Amino acid sequence: MRRMTSARAPGKLILSGEHAVAYGQSALAFAVDRYLTTTVSSQSPPEVMFDLVNLPHKGSRTLSALRRIANRAQQSFSRFQAGEAGIREVIRKPFELMEYTASKLIDRFNQSLEHGVKIRTESTIPTGSGMGSSAASIVSATRALSAYFNRELTEQERHSFHLETENLQHGRSSGIDLYLSYHGGMYYFTCNTQQPRPIWDTPLWVIDSGAPACTTGECTTHVRQVFDKHPGLIKQFAKVTEQIDRAWQQQDLEALKQGVYANHQLLCQIGVVPESVQQLIDTLWQQGLAAKVCGAGAICGDKAGVVLVIGGRPDHRQAQQIQIVEHGVELICA
Repeated sequence: MRRMTSARAPGKLILSGEHAVAYGQSALAFAVDRYLTTTVSSQSPPEVMFDLVNLPHKGSRTLSALRRIANRAQQSFSRFQAGEAGIREVIRKPFELMEYTASKLIDRFNQSLEHGVKIRTESTIPTGSGMGSSAASIVSATRALSAYFNRELTEQERHSFHLETENLQHGRSSGIDLYLSYHGGMYYFTCNTQQPRPIWDTPLWVIDSGAPACTTGECTTHVRQVFDKHPGLIKQFAKVTEQIDRAWQQQDLEALKQGVYANHQLLCQIGVVPESVQQLIDTLWQQGLAAKVCGAGAICGDKAGVVLVIGGRPDHRQAQQIQIVEHGVELICA
């Protein structure tokens, strides 16, 4: 058994297609230079020690306790699918996602834990921001634990495990966050296919409006109800994504900004952009910049995670430049 392994996985941003992609429509998204790193090392007590720096959470679990947590989460998810429970009842606290991931992988690798394991995570991806922190935690933990126990999943096993795990957090995962965290790069997603897109040097900035008061799962449940009442909106999202994709491939910045602003207006229409964030984006538009929320958004409160800004540097004290990265998860210590 390896003494210590460490893996890091990038976050992501969706340029267009959030929400609609879960209903068979296309999306355009890329991996970004924000990372979650998982380090697995040995320890003496035959338990699993968690040190999740950014959540923050620190504590130990026996393997039997982890199994109870995982079973409870799976049972709650079945109740959620049956309409008998809300998505918040599945993963009740953020650190439970890592506990579930570790529990299922340790069992899958048939480890008895005669010696204990310490799992430490550190992240530059803001939690609940729409930048794929949940996917990056699942992907990096899977890679690090696989290397630590010297066991590998097949591609199909890995894909299924990643998707099943993220569903517990989001209710209905599109798989985009997971794909980008694993592979890196920029892709046009449609009909279960991924088409790579070129990366060009248009300036990209983000402004973190703060973590939403609601979960991604609650937003997707709300949007499902909106789409059920107004199915034509799904096609409008698809049309805008095609417009943005053409502009990107042609490196047409003005057309790209027009498409991004049109996308923002659709997100407002389905009710996932708080008024305060709408005001911020409208102000940026008046300054010649296009912007939009890049995650699930928010259906309550005044914060909606990260706002992506295109066209130049925004005059905002929290603005940070980001870069698209071509590489996905990687071992950095093994």
